[in-house]
Amino acid sequence: MSQFHFDPSTYFANMQADIPVFEELQDETARATEGGAVRDVLELGVGTGETARRVLARHPKARLVGIDESEAMLAAADLEGDLRVSRLEDPLPEGPFDLVVSCLVVHHLEAEEKHDLFRRIASVLRPGGRFVLADVIVPDRDEDAVTPTTPGFDKPDRLADQLEWLSETGFAAETTWSWKDLAVVRAVLRG
Repeated sequence: MSQFHFDPSTYFANMQADIPVFEELQDETARATEGGAVRDVLELGVGTGETARRVLARHPKARLVGIDESEAMLAAADLEGDLRVSRLEDPLPEGPFDLVVSCLVVHHLEAEEKHDLFRRIASVLRPGGRFVLADVIVPDRDEDAVTPTTPGFDKPDRLADQLEWLSETGFAAETTWSWKDLAVVRAVLRG
């Protein structure tokens, strides 16, 4: 399969057009990061920096480490921090982190790759650290599948499955927001 690339200059407008609640999703993602001291943040899939800017506004003293497979997207993000070209399947940056956040990225992985990623996230979090996952899911009702997806590139799973995988990995996870085929999950690493 050839690699899928987003154009940084049109990404934000495309997301707003495809996802009518894009701004709300971003705000709810940042809101789910609240609670407890956050010194070190790892963002998986920085994109153009929309999520990181909102998260850092809530945690202004935090240090950002971010990964994205697109050098062009990282350049467009224009963020202060340690930004690295890397894929979700690659080893994660060394922690420990207080917070790992990912918005609209993990659904590009197959189910077993998601489960593996959750294990690797747990390994770089401090005890009690949080993982906030905001993503496309397979909804319970077919009519709620409204976010455009590309076969072979987008591989959403059911929310219940992902909550189970997080629990098996050592997280206490809860859904903090949902809309049709989108959800925000806050998962706290059990001590």
